[in-house]
Amino acid sequence: MSKSPSKRPSKTTRKSKPQSSAPVQQDPNEEPTIAKPMIRVVAILYDGMLILALLFLVGTILTVVGTLLTMETGTESSQAQSLPLWYQNAIMTPSFVLTLVAFYGIFWRRGGQTLGMQTWRLKTINDAGQWLTWGQSFKRILAACLMPLIFGIIGSLIDGSRAALLASAFLGLVFNYVFCLFNPRGLAVQDMLSNTITLKMPKVAHEGLWRGFKNRKKNLNLILLT
Repeated sequence: MSKSPSKRPSKTTRKSKPQSSAPVQQDPNEEPTIAKPMIRVVAILYDGMLILALLFLVGTILTVVGTLLTMETGTESSQAQSLPLWYQNAIMTPSFVLTLVAFYGIFWRRGGQTLGMQTWRLKTINDAGQWLTWGQSFKRILAACLMPLIFGIIGSLIDGSRAALLASAFLGLVFNYVFCLFNPRGLAVQDMLSNTITLKMPKVAHEGLWRGFKNRKKNLNLILLT
């Protein structure tokens, strides 16, 4: 009788590692939350330095161009006058506004965050959880300027000086974020008026600015707080 071949353990057989059946607990701090007003103000200060540099560059270029266009030939530098009001109001002011809109619009549309927001892991999205469009970005900027404009007008009517106008406009900007403390969801004025929201992202879900530019067409797939 032939002996049945003995069964040998396969060389490819590997010992399976025991798997833990304990459920993995998720840290609640790893979920996106609505950004606190203080950290949003700090991010604005970060971006403010870059915005001032851009506005200074645009203003310098427009001043040189305006001087060449409006100054009479042969006029000496000591005789040069300030730029005409029509040039300041029709050219320079809209250019400054467009620079501000372009700065935030480009970053918000492509990654949901500016350079200052990236430092503090902040992202701005719309109520559908997507990056902002140009129209939504422009609407959010206008909403953020509403209270400073109202406060500035009130300050100008009370005092009339430029210092009072600037101080009142600054108080209006502060009011946008003080409003977060009284809103049940912690939303700022511009959040409510533009149907957008700024979130504090966890480290595990935070992506760099370059990756945000590459993934601009993807949704955040975040669950918005109600």
